[in-house]
Amino acid sequence: NTTESPVTVETLDDVPEHVLRGLPEDVRLFPSAVDKTRLGVWATKSILKGKKFGPFVGDKKKRSQV
Repeated sequence: NTTESPVTVETLDDVPEHVLRGLPEDVRLFPSAVDKTRLGVWATKSILKGKKFGPFVGDKKKRSQV
């Protein structure tokens, strides 16, 4: 008998309010394409190269790490 631990799924209720306020108009949080238990950032239209938005909180990752 193996017992599986329950899977925790991240929801919008888990996202701090300042993060939601900092999202640009054309960016939404939906289930990640990489990990369905996490939220991912999705653009509803093209974002121009160099466009900045934030605030950024966390550790920067190299392209090879994401």
